[in-house]
Amino acid sequence: MDTGLDGKGVLVTGAGGGIGSAVARAFAAEGARVGVHYRSSRARAEAVAAEIGGAALQADLTIEAEADDLVPAAVAALGRLDVLVANAGDWPSEDQPVWEMSYERWRRYLAANLDSVFLSCRAFLRHVKQTGEGNIVIVASTAGVFGEAGHSDYASAKGALASGFLKSLKNEIVRIAPRGRVNAVAPGWTATDMTREFVDDRRFVAKITRTMALDKLGAAADVARTIVALASDDISGHVSGEVTTVAGGMEGRVLRE
Repeated sequence: MDTGLDGKGVLVTGAGGGIGSAVARAFAAEGARVGVHYRSSRARAEAVAAEIGGAALQADLTIEAEADDLVPAAVAALGRLDVLVANAGDWPSEDQPVWEMSYERWRRYLAANLDSVFLSCRAFLRHVKQTGEGNIVIVASTAGVFGEAGHSDYASAKGALASGFLKSLKNEIVRIAPRGRVNAVAPGWTATDMTREFVDDRRFVAKITRTMALDKLGAAADVARTIVALASDDISGHVSGEVTTVAGGMEGRVLRE
């Protein structure tokens, strides 16, 4: 099926990482011009941009001025901007229950995973107000659906994105873009460079896949293809405010010993 994304401008935040780079490649395969955003992974982002004929764009999305400047920079580099994939975020590898968690860590990961998405979406919607069209896909997490012990900071931010923030934006965007849509994906454990330390542990993988109907981990390409489908008006033109879980049928219970 034709996605109708050929020639569209797409900004993917956090596109130097495993899921983000897969998303950038998936949109480029549909003929889109892609802005490959990064904060610190310059070499990886520039390599992805060179591979797909996109544009590498740097910004720290927890800094208001830099987030505000990213969208105009993407428009200038791509010629137009139709889709924002709000993928940038950060997962703390250290397990810390709430009674041991510092306020500094709590604020750091809320800023990295919630504030950054607010600021990038705000900048994009200011552009949409001028053009009258545009779609957003937010990358949340199953941590925001089921919770994640030891990572309440990350889970809280992702849960906020997949609930109140998403539901508010899908109602607000139509005030400035009658056919504008906002959706989210919630990936489960996905094999990427960021999770390599964990997914290379066979016992750990066996433990987490017990809660999944499909006895396997997801790949970054699984998430990327779902995002492309949600961004496409031809495929998902009547879908807005929805969270698509990409986690092999994960449930909050053990399905298989």
